[in-house]
Amino acid sequence: MARVYLFAEGQTEQTFADTSIKPQLAQYGVFMHNPILIAHAKKKGKVHRGGGRNYAPMKNDIMGFMKQEKAPDVFFTTMIDLYALHPDFPGLAESESLRQDPIQRVEFLEKRFAEDIGDARFIPYLQLHEYEAYLFSDPTCFKYLDTGRTKEIKVLQSIANEYQTPEFINDGLQTAPSKRIITQFPDCGKAKSVFGSQLAEQIGLQVIRSKCCHFNKWLSRLESLNGEGISS
Repeated sequence: MARVYLFAEGQTEQTFADTSIKPQLAQYGVFMHNPILIAHAKKKGKVHRGGGRNYAPMKNDIMGFMKQEKAPDVFFTTMIDLYALHPDFPGLAESESLRQDPIQRVEFLEKRFAEDIGDARFIPYLQLHEYEAYLFSDPTCFKYLDTGRTKEIKVLQSIANEYQTPEFINDGLQTAPSKRIITQFPDCGKAKSVFGSQLAEQIGLQVIRSKCCHFNKWLSRLESLNGEGISS
């Protein structure tokens, strides 16, 4: 059985990975350890986790686990937002020329990420553009918060209809998926880590996969890991 360590940017991704992705992978004989909040700093010998985007602590965190787990059938992956990546992320400046093609841009950055880590067991994943994009796969999920907010749900549905995929909803400071959601449902901003995974459960993993091709490609890759140990 293959094993996977997943490094999550925040508690929303951590919970979603634990409640939705972990059981999905188990069906394919892939065991995922409890998702880990990725490091964002190390001060006075203590590692601080979650909510940060500084690249060096993230890289050190991943490589530290790799040194402890050297088996060829143990893999490592990430759930990190493309939105607001720190300037020191590998290839970020170069990727600006690819901004008009989000898929090409994110795949370029993942390639650079993988090259910088330098271990074939590492499967980088950057979310286009952030976790909240998944919730635009079916905005009716927001009935879970308040069945009477039909006007607000229609606004979110209208936004979703403008894009080929929710993953293409842009990464502006006021127009990123999370910002658009908070405009209609302010409570989501106050309890993002709670509502984020619950709303995704209302939609269902298969619906999200059908609407979000980059997410689906990554998850399909993880599902294929059983029996795929890297040769030494």
